[in-house]
Amino acid sequence: MPFALAAGLTGYGLTDSLLGRDELVTWDMVNRSTGQILATLHNVDAVHGTYYLLMHAWVGLFGDSVVSMRLPSLFAVAGAASAVALIGNRLFGSRAGIAAGVLFSLLPAVSRYGQEARSYAWVMLAVTLATLLLLRALDNPRSPWRWGAYTLALAGVGLLHLIALSIVPAHLFLLGARARRDRALWWKTAAALLPVAACAAPLVLLGRSQVQRQLYWVPEPDVWALVSIWQDVFASALGAGALIALAVLARSHRKAPLLTCAAWALLPCLLVWLSSHGDVSYFRNVYLLFTLPAWALLAGTGLAAICGSWKAATALLVALAVLTLPDQNRMRQPFEHDAPVPLDYAAAADVIRTYHQPGDAVVYDRENTWKLDGGVQYYLPRDLKMRDVFLTSTPRSINQLYALECPAPALCLRGERRIWLLTQGNDPDPLTAIAQGEADALRAQYTTSWSRAVTGMTVTLLVHKDTA
Repeated sequence: MPFALAAGLTGYGLTDSLLGRDELVTWDMVNRSTGQILATLHNVDAVHGTYYLLMHAWVGLFGDSVVSMRLPSLFAVAGAASAVALIGNRLFGSRAGIAAGVLFSLLPAVSRYGQEARSYAWVMLAVTLATLLLLRALDNPRSPWRWGAYTLALAGVGLLHLIALSIVPAHLFLLGARARRDRALWWKTAAALLPVAACAAPLVLLGRSQVQRQLYWVPEPDVWALVSIWQDVFASALGAGALIALAVLARSHRKAPLLTCAAWALLPCLLVWLSSHGDVSYFRNVYLLFTLPAWALLAGTGLAAICGSWKAATALLVALAVLTLPDQNRMRQPFEHDAPVPLDYAAAADVIRTYHQPGDAVVYDRENTWKLDGGVQYYLPRDLKMRDVFLTSTPRSINQLYALECPAPALCLRGERRIWLLTQGNDPDPLTAIAQGEADALRAQYTTSWSRAVTGMTVTLLVHKDTA
């Protein structure tokens, strides 16, 4: 039931939001060859490499439509909802397990990131699956196959996102409680964790060399950030308040499972907050989404503790669904994946498609925004080709995420009769949005024929002065 509920809720409005900047990075990366992806990972984004390679194989089979690129994330959150229910059933009983799976499915953040072509939904699945497989290993500690399955799942966690390995302290809480009766669990745990460390070590070293360039913009968190981040993690103030309140009410005669879930919910946030007071800050809500299953488990246990029947539990779950409905609706708004700076790539592409003529060229605003070019290109017909006037090297050709532009813009013009200019914002003079040298080169040879504003962007047609 949690699988079906999570899949149904996440699937509703799957294509309502335009692709966001991060999803456009995914689109760019997965359409490169395997060799190009690996070469790029040596320069940038190594921590997302496993996701890119898996999605490269997926897109090769099913294409790069919005549905195709987002569907793996939908399956991931649905699988995570099932794993949450199974963990809850093992630790706290069937009612708590089902309630936890349903609560997880109802969270707006689950819908939001289950509808995004990024790795965060996969990380939630990997963490819950690793926890479930650890419980299975503890059911039969003598089975090397079960320990091997746990090791593979935990290695998958690290390969998908290194920060999610902060789940390990929570696992150690559970292992510590069992090890009182079976001391051999400690060396078995060490044997399971060593291969995980070996898999993660190269990624840690490579990612460390790249992190300054990629996360330089994340601010160092203060004490208030440690409290306020939960609203963003849950993507709902009401949802966060309700689940945390239910989690506080969690009761069980088995203390170790409660401590494990509490450690899973809280320790990663604290560890990431502490580690963000050095050279680089890692304190982002998307990096802590894998704690949501723990909050759902605690909340499901709390709900089961205060509700004496399924009818009462169902009523509370329905009430929570109604309370979070506005946030669920917000998750499906057209520009939610690029909030708070909306850019209507599809509308801009539609303008060009309608008025395009053979021989047209294009100039993209790369001065003030990132991936505006990729967004428009995604929504343009694939057979509509235009020369990118000031582009000298595509990100793919130099194994990077950023393009290189012409150092002498005037020399890059080839006398095209018409040039489309796409810029962020709705300035009356769109040429002010691009680099000064490019603007000067265009002003010298072109005049504005007309401009059209779309959400967050301006589409301008420039015509050569000799033909104006």
